[in-house]
Amino acid sequence: MSDNQPALVYLITGGSGFLGKHLVRHLLEKEDKVTEIRVFDKSPDPRLTELSTEKTKVEVIQGDITDYSSVLEASRGAHVIVHMASLVDVWHKIPESLIYSVNIKGTENVLRACVACGVSALVYTSSMHVVGPNDNKDHFVRGNEDTPYDICHNMAYPITKAEAEKMVLAANGAKVEGGKRMYTCSLRPTGVYGDGDELIRDFYKQCVQRGGVVVQGVPEHIEHGRVYVVGVSVPFTMDFRLVSGNVAWMHILAARALRERPDTLGGEAFYCYDDSPYKSYEEFNMQFLSAFNFRRVRIPLLVLWLLAIVNDVLRWVLSPIYAFTPLLNRYTYATVSTSFTVSTDKAWRHFQYRPLYSWDQCKAHTREWVKS
Repeated sequence: MSDNQPALVYLITGGSGFLGKHLVRHLLEKEDKVTEIRVFDKSPDPRLTELSTEKTKVEVIQGDITDYSSVLEASRGAHVIVHMASLVDVWHKIPESLIYSVNIKGTENVLRACVACGVSALVYTSSMHVVGPNDNKDHFVRGNEDTPYDICHNMAYPITKAEAEKMVLAANGAKVEGGKRMYTCSLRPTGVYGDGDELIRDFYKQCVQRGGVVVQGVPEHIEHGRVYVVGVSVPFTMDFRLVSGNVAWMHILAARALRERPDTLGGEAFYCYDDSPYKSYEEFNMQFLSAFNFRRVRIPLLVLWLLAIVNDVLRWVLSPIYAFTPLLNRYTYATVSTSFTVSTDKAWRHFQYRPLYSWDQCKAHTREWVKS
């Protein structure tokens, strides 16, 4: 970056989440022109302020993404907004009305605030689920951003993320306060993993509860794309050079290019990817659990499907008196039993993205976290 480029103020909505915290650290290390990072979250982590340095202030702002006035106030003076705030739910744990409110109305509020405050760069953290796997269980194997695919969903999460992404990309080039224009892009992580991954943690706990037995039902030929989020976890006040992963790095590069070369990637969507191998979710998790010598027991895929149906029926029957939200339902069954992998170099062509961490590094870091 050139020395005459002005100082930058970043606003990260949902910045206290799994990815947001590590994006903060990555900004502190990789963007020397950043003077202020605002973390906007309904449940903020106050420890993030401890990451402040002599040249960069980290400010934590408690606010509701569905409240326009609080989003507007947080956006004043910001140059770049990374919009990560959203509700992720594929287990029916959260009311659909709340998911729609946060994911769609929240995005509308961010766009309005960008216009009112003259924000010129907006990066939206989307998801592969805006595309698939779809309800028809159509496979998407080594596809890219231009690969035709029948996008059809019935869960609130993928529906709302897809709608929010459309709004963000449609806003590219909109005039904002001060006579400038706003440029937008969207990043679609595939299945994320790393230290603190709740799904890997839950998978491990279930294996322990079953006496060291791993129950597998997904055929070995099914493959999913995964992408690394974080490296080795360290206390907030310690060295943070190894805690940001490939997804956070891609956000940094995209935001930088959006400011410097808006015509190149404005209005574009990009899959997040790295060198993690294509494997089923079960086989991928075993890359980190193999050290525990768990026993594998394979069940027919039909049994897995029947269990998903039974779980959905039980959830409906029990809903008046009990919130039954098992990990396996028809949607998660479709996700794990349908191949969805990407093979693209679009991010490289548009903003020279290369993964910071190799697969060997990602695997070693995540294994170390699981062992601890």
